[in-house]
Amino acid sequence: MTNPGYGGGRDGQSRLFGQATMSGLTGGNWSRTSGSLEATIEVDGLRKRFGPTVALDGMTFSVPPAQVTGFVGPNGAGKSTTMRVILGLDAADNGTAVIGGQPYWSLRHPLTHVGSLLDASALQPSRTARNHLLWLAHSQGLGSRRVAEVVEQMGLKSAIRRPAGGFSLGMRQRLGVAAALLGDPPILMLDEPFNGMDPVGIVWMRGFLRALAAEGRAVFVSSHLMSELQDAADHLVVVGRGKVIADTSVKDLIAAASGDRFELRTAERAEAMKVLAEAGAEVTATAQDVVLVKSLSAERTVAALTAKHVTFAEVSAHRATLEEAYMELTRDAVEYRAAPAAGGAAR
Repeated sequence: MTNPGYGGGRDGQSRLFGQATMSGLTGGNWSRTSGSLEATIEVDGLRKRFGPTVALDGMTFSVPPAQVTGFVGPNGAGKSTTMRVILGLDAADNGTAVIGGQPYWSLRHPLTHVGSLLDASALQPSRTARNHLLWLAHSQGLGSRRVAEVVEQMGLKSAIRRPAGGFSLGMRQRLGVAAALLGDPPILMLDEPFNGMDPVGIVWMRGFLRALAAEGRAVFVSSHLMSELQDAADHLVVVGRGKVIADTSVKDLIAAASGDRFELRTAERAEAMKVLAEAGAEVTATAQDVVLVKSLSAERTVAALTAKHVTFAEVSAHRATLEEAYMELTRDAVEYRAAPAAGGAAR
C-alpha cells in the first residue's frame, strides 16, 4: 500500500507550518530497524520498457540509513518509474528493488516499513483529512492515537476536519507526508515534496527531512529543485535516460563542478574577456561586472590583465551551485529539450 497525500487551506499554510513539530518525531522510541527490517533501499539492474520506450536501463543504486538521498534527473530519466517499481506499482522486466532486503509485496503492514508520497492529489476529495488518515491507519492495524500524533507533527490540527479536496497543493503535500509517517517507518520515500510549498513551508520541509535522517531513517527524495536539495540532501543519485550518471555526496559533486574555475570582478568586462581569451582562457560573462574564468590559473590571469593595463577589483575562487553541477552532469541526458525563445516575438 502506498500513501497518497493531502493538504489544507492555502491561507493557513504558513501559520500551520510554523506549528509543525521539528523534533521528537516519534516519541523517542524509533531505531534503525523495524523488526528485522534494515532501513535501506537496494535497487539492482532495473530494466523496464513501455513499448518501444526504454524507461529503465540497468538502474542501480542504494539508499542507506541516517541520510537524505536526493534522486534527480531530467524529465523522462526514469525517476518516477523507479519509485513505482520499488513500491510494486510497476513490474520491472529485469532486476530487483528491495526494502530492507525484501520486495515490497512481501511486507506485512508495509506502512510500518516504508512510508511514501508519490502523488499528493491521490485522495478522495470529499473525505476529511482526518478520515483519510484514519482509513490508512486502520488498514495497517494502527489506531486513532497515531493519527493524532502525525497530525500534530505536521501542524494540521486546525484543518484536519475539513474536506481534503479544498486543500492547496502545499497542504496536500503535508497531509501526504503525515500519511507516510503513520507507521513510524524506518524508510521514507517522497516524490517532489517541495511542490506547492510557500517559502515558510520550504524552509520547514528542509529541516524536517534532515530531522528524519538524524533519527537514523533512510530518506529518499526526488526533486527538480536543486536549490532545496543543496541544503537538505547529504547524497545524490543523478540519473538520465534510465541509468545512473552519478552517485556521490552533494559536497563532492559541488567540489568537482567548481574545478579550477574562478571569478573575476572588473569594470572593464569586455576588454578583460578579450585579453583572457587571447591568453588561452575560457571566459563567460555571468554578471555586468563578473567574468567566470576557466583553463587559466589565477596567477596568469592577473599577469595577463596587468600587462594590458586592464583594471580589476577581485579574483576569487568559484564555488559552483548544485544546480550548476547538475546541469553540467545531465546536459547530454536531456530527452525533452525546448527550442530557444525567439527574440522579439510578438506577445
